[in-house]
Amino acid sequence: MTVARSAESVKAVVKAYDVRGVVGEQIDADFVRDVGASFARLMRGEDATRVVVGHDMRESSPGLAEAFADGVLAQGLDIVHIGLASTDELYFASGRLGCPGAMFTASHNPARYNGIKLCRANALPVGQDTGLATITAELTDGVPRYDGARGAATEQNLLDGYAEFLRGLVDLSGIRSLKVAVDAGNGMGGYTVPAVLGPVPQLTVAPLYFELDGTFPNHEANPLDPKNLVDLQRFVRETGADIGLAFDGDADRCFVVDERGEPVPPSAVTALVAERELAKEPGATIIHNLITSRTVPDLVTELGGTPVRTRVGHSFIKQQMAATGAIFGGEHSAHYYFRDFWGADSGMLAALHVLAALGEKDGSGTASTMSELAAAYATYAASGEINSTVDDAQDRTRAVLAAFEGRARSVDRMDGVTVQLPEGAWFNLRASNTEPLLRLNVEARSQEEVDALVTEILSIVRG
Repeated sequence: MTVARSAESVKAVVKAYDVRGVVGEQIDADFVRDVGASFARLMRGEDATRVVVGHDMRESSPGLAEAFADGVLAQGLDIVHIGLASTDELYFASGRLGCPGAMFTASHNPARYNGIKLCRANALPVGQDTGLATITAELTDGVPRYDGARGAATEQNLLDGYAEFLRGLVDLSGIRSLKVAVDAGNGMGGYTVPAVLGPVPQLTVAPLYFELDGTFPNHEANPLDPKNLVDLQRFVRETGADIGLAFDGDADRCFVVDERGEPVPPSAVTALVAERELAKEPGATIIHNLITSRTVPDLVTELGGTPVRTRVGHSFIKQQMAATGAIFGGEHSAHYYFRDFWGADSGMLAALHVLAALGEKDGSGTASTMSELAAAYATYAASGEINSTVDDAQDRTRAVLAAFEGRARSVDRMDGVTVQLPEGAWFNLRASNTEPLLRLNVEARSQEEVDALVTEILSIVRG
């Protein structure tokens, strides 16, 4: 039996979807070794015989990955080390090898953090209800030792296989020449982008911050925060690029900037990819979370597909992908899920779809700019996600609902509260699972209406 830990310390690190904390304070080699042992016990109970392990470019990642592997090996399962990888490359490895996986990364979090994203064979998610609660209990009580033979470790480089697989899913052979500015944010995009886009002769990649550096010397690798897109926006304009792509730290999310340097809403990307996927399989199901723009379900319905609305969070999306057989799913946070990618998310695959659409020519031989292409999929104005620190999220939510009681056409509580208003306007207010925050998203037909609703709601939330 390994050493027991306090429930409080374990629950502070084992989150709803992954394991994440400050290195040296909340997680260290001993801790992740025990996580590896517990994960191996869980997977051995499902007849797994090996686990694939990858890691990002953070200074602490290789050592933590080795400690995790040691815990797995001690439980009798084998290890396949793939070394440096993006999270979606780890998902590819899990699918290609047909085994569970562990990715060491803290995604977009600052340098002092690290963590583990776990999956079953074929990239199936591991969340609180599907394994993390069991791991939490074993870390708290102590992980039982294994009396059998120790597993064996091997190494395998899957980068080229990953790149070829993605390019095989999106045909870029007939596109026009494009200049693509890419901000890797010193994250794993600097490793995967050259492998995926480099061999495509029509693409000229203009690289920004491709040096792998887990201290993130230029800006945080979190493109969801507008301040981290500023360098790419300027770079697109300076280089005359047709499009800009920004990846987060583990390169599983991709954000798009048009030729003017203006951000393209992830909901517009979701709609664009949904249209392309429905062209391949008419009538297919498309997943969208509840704060994705209404453009997405409107378009899917118009094209004869079936839109399915779900809660925010990758575990919910992946569950719905599996349950419905959906061909594609998208979130407002720039996570994009593909049935052809084992139902897992890949920002790189979404980027290939956008490049394919941008590179197409119409019958007259002309082509759209990225701004023109995006405009076709942005039929509503939106606020983006606005966070407010509150003492009592439930109390503030009740106050907002009271203020809109006479105007609301409907209210649902799938994830927080979503209030439908006349003329297609709506807002969602939901509490963070981990912080004292209320998150607000508003959408309406005009920016003026969005701004008015935001002002009114925030005056109540923050009042």
